[in-house]
Amino acid sequence: MATTQSFAELLRQYEPQYVSGQIVKGTIIEIRPKKEVLVDIGGKSEGVVSASEFEDFESVKLGDVINVLIEKAEDKEGNIHLSKEKAEFQQNWDRIRTICNEGGTVMGKVKGVVKGGLVVNIGVEAFVPASQVDVLPPKNLAAFVGNTYEFKVVKLNPERQNVVLSRRELVEAERTARRSALLTEMVPGDVRKGTVKNITDFGAFIDLNGLDGLLHITDMTWGRLSHPSELLKVGQELDVVVLDINREKERVSLGLKQKSANPWDNIEAKFPVGTKVKGKVVNLVPYGAFVEVEPGVEGLVHVTELSWTKRIAKPSDVLKQGQEVEAVVLGINREEQKISLGLRQLETNPWDIAHEKYPPGTKVSGPIRNLTSYGAFLELEEGLDGMVHVSDMSWTRKVNHPSEVLKKGDQVEAIVLEVDRANQRISLGMKQLGTDPWDGIDKLFKVGDLITGKVTKLASFGAFIGLPNDIDGLVHISQVSEERVDKIKNVLKVGQEVTARVIKIDRSDRRIGLSIKAANYTTEQLREEQKMLDQLKPGEDLVALEHAFAGLEEKMAQK
Repeated sequence: MATTQSFAELLRQYEPQYVSGQIVKGTIIEIRPKKEVLVDIGGKSEGVVSASEFEDFESVKLGDVINVLIEKAEDKEGNIHLSKEKAEFQQNWDRIRTICNEGGTVMGKVKGVVKGGLVVNIGVEAFVPASQVDVLPPKNLAAFVGNTYEFKVVKLNPERQNVVLSRRELVEAERTARRSALLTEMVPGDVRKGTVKNITDFGAFIDLNGLDGLLHITDMTWGRLSHPSELLKVGQELDVVVLDINREKERVSLGLKQKSANPWDNIEAKFPVGTKVKGKVVNLVPYGAFVEVEPGVEGLVHVTELSWTKRIAKPSDVLKQGQEVEAVVLGINREEQKISLGLRQLETNPWDIAHEKYPPGTKVSGPIRNLTSYGAFLELEEGLDGMVHVSDMSWTRKVNHPSEVLKKGDQVEAIVLEVDRANQRISLGMKQLGTDPWDGIDKLFKVGDLITGKVTKLASFGAFIGLPNDIDGLVHISQVSEERVDKIKNVLKVGQEVTARVIKIDRSDRRIGLSIKAANYTTEQLREEQKMLDQLKPGEDLVALEHAFAGLEEKMAQK
């Protein structure tokens, strides 16, 4: 009996001694489907590990060796309480603590997005602030979920089970190394792959996998570009040409248009002067329209080259941006990269044939399109006008403004007087449709004749009286009455019929002087009056008659 007891004591001495919190290795000796596994840790009894502690329970096999933590060495029934997760958790903390102390890195898989950053599984859950995810804080943190990255442990608090990681420091270090390598090996002319990192008004910054280069807006395309965003988008991948490298300042200038030949190099051969070209209106300015005839090549249609005949104030009156047009090449300046285009050259210049179509003496008709202070414009055909000067509207009437005899829209006949091709003018006459009554004025009127007519117009100096053959006579204010007249409108009205005597015929000025008060003069009085009138110089304005008549009245009063 004593021997047996001694043997039992001997066995207890050689049995492993386990304590709570200890991590040991165990072998799976039984698998209970979807529930648990039985683990032998070399003691007098086995322990149980729940199936929920395995990431992939279906892959667990008999004989697998795992690390477990002893939560309780033995309960009342003699069972040992084991935990696989706690063993891994404890081992991971020990590993992370060592990494943190040594300044090392750890691999981790991003589990999800939380407020302010990411949750990463590195054996334990750790936090990565958004500012530490990349060199620039990413706009979409969800894009990192499910990916595995290398992180640096920057903060560790085992008591609070708090781990803070940073990926930014590792990315920056990697970029620095790549930037140094790129600056060393890169030469102008290289074609490099890059990603659009940022877009500004003046260009775009391209990430060359470790080194940022500037792609200026002027080096993006040979054609017109108002803003880089019209051509590029952030995140877009593209091939760029290295134009210049400043290794001291670590600056690289890039180009995109340099991948293709400059379209202006052989511009004269492609678009000889006189060639018809098709293009799209890409810009409208007050002085003309820019037309893109091929990518990178624009020509200017000056506002004066839009029409032969129409006066176009601004190109937007006849063209729209984006409109497809045909034009003629007028000139090329390759050094300044300018092409002059014309739209009107597609049609025959109507002024080139105007002298053949409208020779002097041709009778024409058309609507009055416009009135000016000096004449009226008659539309001969679309875009081609002739002008009737006020002096060519009537043989007999002095027309001060064309509105006295015409109005806009009137259908008028006229005679072509002259075609001035150089100045693009056609002179017309209305009075030339009839004969000049002044050619036979002596047969129509003589000094001393008593005539009857109606007042057609009042002026401050007198009244105009309508006579036969569309001729007007002038009654000076001094010849209205024997009594002094201060205002002509006080004694005469337009349309009033009056009787007057012809007292002056001025052929040079084409004027007839009348006198209402002389209608009852005797022959002797008229002779005296005629002497005074003869003293007037040829062509002197009839307003001077006032002085002549005043002298006559004085003589008559003396007699």
